[in-house]
Amino acid sequence: MLTRKCLGITSLVSFGLIAGCSSDSSTTPKDDLADITENITNPCVYDGYTAMQGANGETMCLDAEGTLAFWINDDGSYGFPEASQGSDSTDGTSSNEEEGSSTPNESETSTPAETSTTCTTEKALYTVNGISYYKNDDGSLYYFDADCNKASLTAATPASSSSISEDSETAASSASQTGSSSESATANSSAATAPSTSNGNVPSITYATSGATVENNNSCVTVTGGEVVITCAGDYDFSGSYSGADAQIRVYSPKSDSGVYLNLRGLTLTNTADAPIYSQMSSKTFVVPKNGTTNTLSDGSTRTKSYTYVNSNNETKVDTTGACIYAKDDLTIKGEGTLIVKGNYNNGIHTSNDLRVKNGIVTVTAKNNGLKGKESVSISGGTLNITTSNGDGIKSDADDATDLAAGKGSIEITGGEITINSKYDGITANNAIVVAEGESTTPTIKVTSGGGQTCLSQSSSGNGGGMGGGFGGGFGMGGSSCSPDSSMKGFKADSSIAISGGVIEINSRDDGIHSDGNITLSGGKMTIKSDDDGVHAEKALYVKDNANVSVTMAYEGMESPDMNFEGGITSVITTDDGWNAAGGTSTTTGGNTGRGGPGGGWGMGGGSTGKLTVTGGYHYIYVGTGDTDGVDSNGDINISGGVIIVECRMNGGMGGMVDSDGSTSIKNAKLLGFGTNNSEEGTQYSVNFTTENYYGTSEIAFKPSFSGSKMVSSVGQPGVVNSVSGMNKTCFGDDESRCVYTK
Repeated sequence: MLTRKCLGITSLVSFGLIAGCSSDSSTTPKDDLADITENITNPCVYDGYTAMQGANGETMCLDAEGTLAFWINDDGSYGFPEASQGSDSTDGTSSNEEEGSSTPNESETSTPAETSTTCTTEKALYTVNGISYYKNDDGSLYYFDADCNKASLTAATPASSSSISEDSETAASSASQTGSSSESATANSSAATAPSTSNGNVPSITYATSGATVENNNSCVTVTGGEVVITCAGDYDFSGSYSGADAQIRVYSPKSDSGVYLNLRGLTLTNTADAPIYSQMSSKTFVVPKNGTTNTLSDGSTRTKSYTYVNSNNETKVDTTGACIYAKDDLTIKGEGTLIVKGNYNNGIHTSNDLRVKNGIVTVTAKNNGLKGKESVSISGGTLNITTSNGDGIKSDADDATDLAAGKGSIEITGGEITINSKYDGITANNAIVVAEGESTTPTIKVTSGGGQTCLSQSSSGNGGGMGGGFGGGFGMGGSSCSPDSSMKGFKADSSIAISGGVIEINSRDDGIHSDGNITLSGGKMTIKSDDDGVHAEKALYVKDNANVSVTMAYEGMESPDMNFEGGITSVITTDDGWNAAGGTSTTTGGNTGRGGPGGGWGMGGGSTGKLTVTGGYHYIYVGTGDTDGVDSNGDINISGGVIIVECRMNGGMGGMVDSDGSTSIKNAKLLGFGTNNSEEGTQYSVNFTTENYYGTSEIAFKPSFSGSKMVSSVGQPGVVNSVSGMNKTCFGDDESRCVYTK
């Protein structure tokens, strides 16, 4: 006779007929349901079973010997007869219902239940949804109707039997694929509980000194000491406190189910040898810290245990948990409570698929990475505090070429308040990073990577007095980046970075924002300080629309072989070049911006090329003393719009306020440059300027932060501007004294 092992039959799962696990909030589109049922010819799905119509419309599935194996209710839920077989239950409520069937409504049970037991003294073979069934001499099943007429079962049709509910909370709940799970510590192993079916209850699991206990068991919870194994979809409540090598909530639920919700209602779970939460298999697992509760999860600092199990593809896998919360399938953190995760072994929260954070207060400390979704990470809300002692803050690192082409390995942030203090990169993706405004939320991100910007500093020496706007003194000699050998960037992506919203603060030992491909900044407010580049794109950089970017300290402010400023407001303060269009491959040598010079700086003849284009926006550039350039390109410079202020304190070498190794065109733009030495490009004027006055023309005015004698202007002869009244004021960064006035 078929027992609960029938849940593992692949054909059941493939067609998603059995939908008996307890409800959750997942969804299954109706189009998908149509696809599921389109080609079903046998309502019982797999060969060797006969589908018969039950008295209340359910489909009764009989094996080759005519024995009832299971039944499928009209709403898609199902039940098993083993608990009531041979019983003489006469109260209209079969014990089967506690094992797996949905509770029938009154219209289904009242009349038949009253009549079937009064029509005969024969002992019922099965009781299904309140109806008693008996067997004829020929082996066929029958029951009695309300008038005590004997009625034989008739063959069920696909339409009547496979009535999968279109309710999203039940349609996706279905049986598990065949498989068993085992875990082993060294050479010892024990079989894990196979997937089961829920009776609709919401279990409550409480931890205490002796381990876990469960109330309202829905037939899907197995407890062994401190180990809790969940084998089908639905809600599960957890509370209490426990510490031990067996302190683990393990999910082994069919991938065809709609999801497992681990509701944390004041739980402290410390696994001294392994992961306290391990989702071995599920369509998706939700970790839900409930409102008003604080929940703490800690894992062991070593791993000696491995798990052998059969996955959804019927493949035998051997696994070792690599995080405090460790999942093989989709994982979502949601809930309005507090979740504290202590990853003492490796990562804090890890999934091999997609990781989503929707809300809640989540604090993660991890030895390696804080959050890792190998396929993707999506954050739309919540308050996240992430600290790593030897890894990255948030990471997605899919490396399969097909997956990358499909967009895997990416991170998307559309909400939340995120604070990261990481040993290495703050946010890193093998594909793309996207930061954008959510439907009703603005993400706030604060990253400190590698201990933050530490080795570049302002100097009290410098030329021509102190800087205005609260800078104190001028910068010391520029030229040498002091970034580390390891990657300690704020944002790092292999493919692209696109930021269109949010408030972002980056303090990085390495580049602030770095992409091996393109960077597009079109919105949001970014504040960056770095010991290397503020913003660095290996292919192309685009700044446009409403982007507001302020690099408050960097070796070089922004760098890319193809730089495009179409809009936005930017400011950079650097010890070397402000804007550096360099890095592309060149067939010729020459130029003064190729890395390889003394001290790790950019030396002569780097062989790179570049292109810099400005068509709009408001931009401020300040560079320190030494061989420094404000606007620098290893190729052409084309400025045809926008407003640009350059303060260049170069006191040696070549370049100055504007420097190009190719052609330079400055037309229809407002550019003012203030320098202490000659500029290689642009129309230069000998104008003595101080920090006391505004300088420019009737179209543009700016008060410099140091004194000098050289100016570059694209709007004619500059001089003192006595009044800026009636002009438009645009400030850079958060400094109200560093503003340009334009008409």
